[in-house]
Amino acid sequence: MSRNTLRGTATTAALAATVAATAVIGGGPAASAAPPTPTCQVKDLRAALSDKGGHQNGMSHEGTVLVLTNTSGRTCALRGYPGLQLEDAGHRALDTSTSWGSTYFVPDPGKSTLSLRPGGTAEAALAWAHADAPRLVRAAYLRVTPPASRDHLTIPFEKTVTEGRLSVTALAHSINVS
Repeated sequence: MSRNTLRGTATTAALAATVAATAVIGGGPAASAAPPTPTCQVKDLRAALSDKGGHQNGMSHEGTVLVLTNTSGRTCALRGYPGLQLEDAGHRALDTSTSWGSTYFVPDPGKSTLSLRPGGTAEAALAWAHADAPRLVRAAYLRVTPPASRDHLTIPFEKTVTEGRLSVTALAHSINVS
């Protein structure tokens, strides 16, 4: 064999080995990746509150479970904490502060990416105090902003909230309130 033929054979063998290794690792053209699941948009979701049959009331604290349901015809994803804002009866924003993490009643499950099939739900524990304080905020509605969204959903929330302070856990497939 000539020197050029040997060099060409070695180059072809090296190229074939590289393509095979890349395909095994999953980074090359031989690997097909599934498209990422799109983030749930406000138009894809419905918000509601549920006690889930549990008792979240005591020591001047109250709690409930925020439920986001995928109402679209496609799977979408959520990750993290919802944004919350209290509103008065005229839908005007009230002074609200929200802390993310464990609530008075429920430990924080931590952030995870949740895939919601059509009809699937994500839940977060929501809690607040209603004790006497210099400032009690009387709300009529609650704005819920899903993670990675700038839009919000609004649901009835006729509650008195001490200092307008809410606490909420990260979204999870299920929150245990027992």
